[in-house]
Formats: sequence, C-alpha cells, structure tokens
Amino acid sequence: MTAYPRPLRFLSLLLVLLIVSTSVVLSAAADGEYLPPSVSLSPPDTSGCPYASLPVAPVDTSEAVAPGLTSPAPLPVPDPPVGVPATSCGFLLPPDATAIPSDISASAWVVADLDSGKILGAKDIHGRYRPASTLKLLTALTMLQTLPDLSQVVVGTDEDSRQEGSRVGIGEGGQYTVAQLLLFMMMGSGNDTAFALARANGGFDKTVADMNAVAASLGAQDTRAVTVSGLDGPGQMTSVYDLGLIIRAAMANPAFPPLISTPYSQVPGFGSEPAFGIANDNDLLLHYPGALGGKTGFTDDAGNTYVGLAERDGRRLLVTMLGGTQQPRRQWMQAGSLLDWGFSVAAGTPSVGRLINSASEIGAPASQTPPVAATDSGRASMSASPAASEPGDTVPPGSFAVGTPTSDPGMAGSPNPGSTRNPQPPSTISALFWVILVGVLVLVAGIGLVVFARRRSEPALDETDANGTEATLPEVSNKDQSPDHRA
Repeated sequence: MTAYPRPLRFLSLLLVLLIVSTSVVLSAAADGEYLPPSVSLSPPDTSGCPYASLPVAPVDTSEAVAPGLTSPAPLPVPDPPVGVPATSCGFLLPPDATAIPSDISASAWVVADLDSGKILGAKDIHGRYRPASTLKLLTALTMLQTLPDLSQVVVGTDEDSRQEGSRVGIGEGGQYTVAQLLLFMMMGSGNDTAFALARANGGFDKTVADMNAVAASLGAQDTRAVTVSGLDGPGQMTSVYDLGLIIRAAMANPAFPPLISTPYSQVPGFGSEPAFGIANDNDLLLHYPGALGGKTGFTDDAGNTYVGLAERDGRRLLVTMLGGTQQPRRQWMQAGSLLDWGFSVAAGTPSVGRLINSASEIGAPASQTPPVAATDSGRASMSASPAASEPGDTVPPGSFAVGTPTSDPGMAGSPNPGSTRNPQPPSTISALFWVILVGVLVLVAGIGLVVFARRRSEPALDETDANGTEATLPEVSNKDQSPDHRA
C-alpha cells in the first residue's frame, strides 16, 4: 500500500486547519453581523385573540401568590382599542405591502415611525404578553421623572447584589450616581441596578406604583408593572403597542437616548473590588446600520422580548417584539428584518394605526397623528410627552457619569466620554479575506514543498553510470521499510 510522503501529509493537515478556521469565521459572521433572512418560519397564529386579556399560562412558579392571596384580575380590554380602527389580533398591514420577513418568531410585533407615531405594520398589536426586561424602559422613563437629580449618589447594598436574574455587578458600599445606575440598567439589564434605583426612589412598592402611573398617563392600557426589573410576577403584562408608547416617550427625553446608545462603559469598584468594563448587550447597536439602540429581554415565561430603533435616510423607526424565540436566528436579527421591511414601506403609505402621545388622546381617530415639534438637535419630540414636562426633568445628552461619583455628572471615567456613536466592530468579511489569503499562501508553499521533495527522491533521467548505462536505484522490499520511510 502506497503511503503519502511527509510533505503531502503535512499539506493535508494544513488544508484541514484552513477549512476549520474558515468555518469558524463564517459561523462568526452568521452570529455577529446582520444578514438578510435565509430561512422561513411559520409565525404563531394569533387570529383568534388568545391573549386578548391575559398572557399565556406560566411554565414555572414565578407568578405564584402567597397562600390566602389571589392573582390580580385581568386589566380591562379597551373597546374600541387604542390607536387602531378596530380590534385585530392577526396581521395589520398597509395595502400592497411587501411580504413580511420570513424569520420572525415573535407572536406579536409592531413597526412604527418613531417621530410621527405612524404604525406601518403589526401583528397581535394589543395582545398581552410578559415584558421581561423590556419593562426596564418604563423603569428608566419613570426614574427620569422621579429622580431628576442624576448626580445623586446611591450607595450599594448587599441586597442589591443578591437580586435574582441578570446583574451588572454593583456591590455593597459602592457609590453610584443615578445616571450610572440608569446606564448600567439599560446596557447590562442589571436587576441589581433596578433594585438600587427603586430604593433611592422610596422603595419597591412606591416605584412600581410610579411606573403604573406613568404607563396610565401614556395611555398604555395593556400594561401593568409588578416588578421594577421585568422579572415575572402575578398579573404583570404589556403589549407591543404599549412598548411603542413607552419607547417614544422615553426618546422624547434628551436624557434617555445615551442610555441605550452607549456601547461600552465602566462600573466603579467597591470595597477591594476594582472597576470593570461593561458592554451593551444589544447587538443591534453594534451590527445593524443606523441602529440607535433598544432593549433586550428574556424570562422562561416571557420568552424573548425586544425593542429596537434605527435611522435611515432621515427616517427613524421603532420595532417592538413579544413572545419570541432565538430561532431561527437571534432576536436582534429578527428585529433587523422587521426594520428593513419598515424602511421599505414608502413614507406616504397609509398607516394602519398610530401611537398616541398621551392618555388624553384616547378616543381620537386612529388615522390622526398630532404634529410634532423639532428640537434644536433636529429631532422631533412629543410636546405632550410627560417625560419632558418639567424643566428639572431633563439634562443635556451625554451627561451620564460612569466614573467615581462627583458633583459633576459628566462622563468621567468613560472609555469614550460623551460619545454615543456606534463603534465599528471588526469586519468578519475582512477576517475571512485574511484567512483565504493565508490559506492560498499555505497551499503554494505546500505544493512547492511536495514538488521539491519528489524531485529529491527521483533519479535524474539523464544520469548514467561509468559504463554509460542508465543509473537505477536498488529495489527495497516492503518488509525492509519502516512506516516513516514509505515513498
């Protein structure tokens, strides 16, 4: 049996390594860069309005109530529904709309214009679902109103650090400004920071009551907060429509956009623990062109939930998603597919509804959208938004401190002070180019090595012995050859 020479075996090994490295790069591309959908998925059928009054039954004990108590009664179902002409639990799409992306797993979603409130498309728009950590949008909006001094220092406690679920890592004795706690809550979805903010606001129960008051003022009639972090609790619910109201109101407050658009920051240390870095957990911000930020969420009962924002050609769109999964691909990519669809809808296309600015507009025709006024920064803001109704409730953008708390709430200690631009992640295509280039060089070198080795092992055709006859190599029987010396 003929064995491959050592150089050829070496070349084969290099080829295997090249294939493996290329596969890794391609896998990273699928996971880390936004790509158009390539698979089809049948979305959940909600046409029968299964979640009109309550979310799906829980799969764990997170909503169990203490003995002797009962779960809160369902919230009333508004009739007529807010913001849309008639009750609809299925798809709401404009005439002649392009096909909905094929990769959407969410049971409910909304795509709307952030500035005008015009709804471009939706599915199960008022269906009630668990919000998971997208509820932190309401927490942040509430805290910006009830804790207007963003430089106020909050001292961390052991109870903060022991909160269930995702935690950023604040600790007992650590000193953090309200601005920092808000930033870390949105970037890293920290339940520890949400609890610390609730303490600073007067306690858990007061904060939940404040959140529900803010939701009511917006006209978010499908929303009931039970926790400050989005962890599931008895009777907690929201809808994709209400999440649209909440994110619009939040974005109208100049203090809010940096909370969701900051890619990297630093958490102050405590005790003997040093400061450490933190990255935004919303990949849309890093990988989707024009992304403005958003909020992720997940619990076992809620599934994957998501809110995202992006800008293209002067249009700013929002997408809200509830009751989703990370299949066939990650939620932020599914959100990107819906944003792409929204940007493909012509600006003059009739809307299917509107996101109201406040509860005072409930009952107004769904086709009417109040005008919005442009701010000095060129962005539109809702004049009726309660988030910016008091002079002391807002601060200039970029005022969120991430270093040691001082009287100056600036960006001291930030790796990128005052910047809200999206960082440019390393290009996977560029990495793939280098893998291919190195692979080609390895192939060329390997082929040269094989050719050189074969020439050394073969006699020259014109070589003759002293008698003028062609020189030949003596035959060697296979039994005399060790495995390391087979040709």
